Parts: sequence; C-alpha cells; structure tokens
Amino acid sequence: MQKEPMLNETYQRLTKELERLKTVERVNIAKIIDEARALGDLKENAEYHAAKDKQGHMESRIIELQDLLSRAQVVDPASFQHTRVSFGSTVTLCDLSDDSECKYTIVGAQESSPSKGLISIFSPLAKSIMGREEGDEVEVALPGGTKQYAIEEICFQEICIEVKQ
Repeated sequence: MQKEPMLNETYQRLTKELERLKTVERVNIAKIIDEARALGDLKENAEYHAAKDKQGHMESRIIELQDLLSRAQVVDPASFQHTRVSFGSTVTLCDLSDDSECKYTIVGAQESSPSKGLISIFSPLAKSIMGREEGDEVEVALPGGTKQYAIEEICFQEICIEVKQ
C-alpha cells in the first residue's frame, strides 16, 4: 500500500469533507430519493434517477476519501533542513538547454497545481530531483522529451494551498 504524503491542512480538509458526506449529504440524498419514490412510477421518474446517480457519485467519493485518508502520511515540511530536495522543498532549477529558470515546490498529489509551481512528489520531475543537492545536475524524461536541469537553490517557503473543488 503506497503512502500518500500530504500537508496537515490537506488532511484536515479531506477529513471534514468525508465527515460531511457521511453525516449530511447521505441523509439529504436519502430524503430526496424517498420524495422522488413517492411520486410514483420509477421507470420514468427523472428526479429519482438523478438522485440515485448523485448517490452513486457520492458513495464513490466516500470510498475514495476513506482509501486516501487510510494511506495518508501527514508531513510537516518545516521540520526538514532542506539541504537536499525533500517533501515541501522549493527548488529553483536552471534548464541547461536555454539557461531559463523555473521554481517548483514538492507537494502531495492532492495539493499539486503545476501552473502554480506546486508539483506532485510522484511526478517525473520531482522523482528525479528528490534527495539531490544544490549544484547537482539531473536528466529528466518528461512527456515533451528529455530535459537537463541544474539545481540552483533548495529552500523551504511557506506553502499556500488553494482548495480544489
């Protein structure tokens, strides 16, 4: 079973979502289904079928969250030294082909947002730089081809995660 590293903030958010789905949303959907069932013929009852579909999606999300939280490994990146790339490190890379710089922070899959510079610890780039030090050069097989980077800086910066809907 693969552990799922995540920030405490994410763990708390997912736990609250699971609790809300189990205690509030299940009850609401059950009422809607009962009301729709009372309308009569279930074969042509659009409200009933829509509520059953919604119930199915919600139960799938509950199962997904239970699995995710059972594998969760809450990590406090502020406790690491960040002399080597690790979970929560903000890394400045230099693309050796054109000397352009990019900066990424290594986070859990639930927190990743590449457009905001937050990449999953399971991404090809993160996997290739984990454990490396400033000055190291890495070759990364990316979907767009192979790239070579030099690690210019590793540090810790406060991580701000926007809630995914």
